[in-house]
Amino acid sequence: MEEYMKLAANYGFPMVVAGYLLVRLEPLIKELQKSITLLTVVVARQGGMDYQEARQLIEGQGGGK
Repeated sequence: MEEYMKLAANYGFPMVVAGYLLVRLEPLIKELQKSITLLTVVVARQGGMDYQEARQLIEGQGGGK
């Protein structure tokens, strides 16, 4: 607990909170990105696109890896 107090004193409370939230939320954000990509493919396929067209649509918008 003393380490956290030293960090808050040295770097400022907002910086410590922002770092903590970034570390805690990063995995959740990555999972949401995967879900959105999957849902985009599903909706595109239901709309009549094939898989390759859907992937090109996603990659063209910067959402795919």
